Amino acid sequence: QVQLVESGGGLVQAGGSLALSCAASGSIFSIRGMAWYRQAPGKQRELVAAITNSGSTDYPDSVKGRFTISRDNAKNTANLQMNSLNPEDTAVYYCNADIVSVPPSLGARRYWGQGTQVTVSS
Repeated sequence: QVQLVESGGGLVQAGGSLALSCAASGSIFSIRGMAWYRQAPGKQRELVAAITNSGSTDYPDSVKGRFTISRDNAKNTANLQMNSLNPEDTAVYYCNADIVSVPPSLGARRYWGQGTQVTVSS
């Protein structure tokens, strides 16, 4: 079984920073892309950051310059550093990853974490 577990959410004042972490565990052969999404109440889930296994990153304009995604391939983790937070960043943040589990003949599957709440007060 493969699991993704997020941590690091919480309450922060506008202008502050938070760091989220996502750890993959289980029978993992390899991890391809990893990403962070968020979903605010009444809104669709949206991508906030993505990173390939070679380290290429992608961000939507709404977070570019404020959020930074990184990963540690040896530890099967991905982190999201969020700076200059504003109330519009309030949401449940989800990690996902395209993981090839053991045996690798099964191919890659997308896994999601359970989500972590980020609340930014004004």
